[in-house]
Amino acid sequence: MLLFASLFFINSTVGSTLYPILIDQPFDYVEQLFLATAFFITFATKAPMIPFHIWLPEAHVEAPTVGSVILAALLLKLGGYGFLRFSLPIFVEAQRALVCFVYVLSVVGILYASLTTIRQIDMKRIIAYSSVAHMNLAVLGLYSFTQQGIDGAIYLMLGHGVVSGALFICVGVLYDRHHTRLLRYYSGLVTVMPIFACLFFVFTLANMGFPGTVNFVGEFLIYAGVFDRNAFIATMAAPAIVLSAVYSIWLYNRLIFGTLKTQHYLQSFSDTNRLERHILTIYALAALYFGLSTTDILDVIYPATKTLVELNAATGQL
Repeated sequence: MLLFASLFFINSTVGSTLYPILIDQPFDYVEQLFLATAFFITFATKAPMIPFHIWLPEAHVEAPTVGSVILAALLLKLGGYGFLRFSLPIFVEAQRALVCFVYVLSVVGILYASLTTIRQIDMKRIIAYSSVAHMNLAVLGLYSFTQQGIDGAIYLMLGHGVVSGALFICVGVLYDRHHTRLLRYYSGLVTVMPIFACLFFVFTLANMGFPGTVNFVGEFLIYAGVFDRNAFIATMAAPAIVLSAVYSIWLYNRLIFGTLKTQHYLQSFSDTNRLERHILTIYALAALYFGLSTTDILDVIYPATKTLVELNAATGQL
């Protein structure tokens, strides 16, 4: 509704909502400030950022597997796209007033979501809150206004789409067999689902940003860009590197290792079928390929991000 009202205001003021016209439209500072705030709240809700994130875990828990995959891999990226396409290039001057607020909100969101992920017992909630942490980190990279930070944010959103989508499919594989997502009912799956355990291990490494996986590239570039912009903020956000390893490894350890549990509804086990193996293998290869062959993506996005950085530098943003 905030975005809708803002578009009505822009149309009544400018007489058009065409993107090329809005890019060149000289909004005064007060107009930019109000419009940028409205756009930020809209895209922060979609991303989502703390405290606009409450809808995401509930949506993931209630959605079927395919819904969670689409939501994590595609729909959340509309928030990042909105920042890149509209907020940053159109309301350039107003970003100076918002950047400190965004830094604080992003750091709080990264740490809060990471700590909340550790205490979850529902596998979908674990992945959902880790998604919140990763997307807050991506927004932090976007507002670094550096080449590395923006490139890293785009790369992390790409990696998050691959890795979180694969993790939700893995949860769907287990739920289809045993009709529960609670971790207390699972343990020792490596003895009965070895192929699943191997594939899940790849996605666990990618989710924690292990070198050689796609998330590592995005996170490394983001931290490099943010450190160049504001070393204190980068230092405050750095514990997320350790926390992501904590919740990723702990999830894998509780799920895969230990003594096999055989409750009355977990008496039969079967490894991934052919379709599930093919789908998860494609995801695993994508996570490794984009982690090792970075230039294929960075060369494509470099011209656009360079233009955005130069636009902000020309207005005194840097």
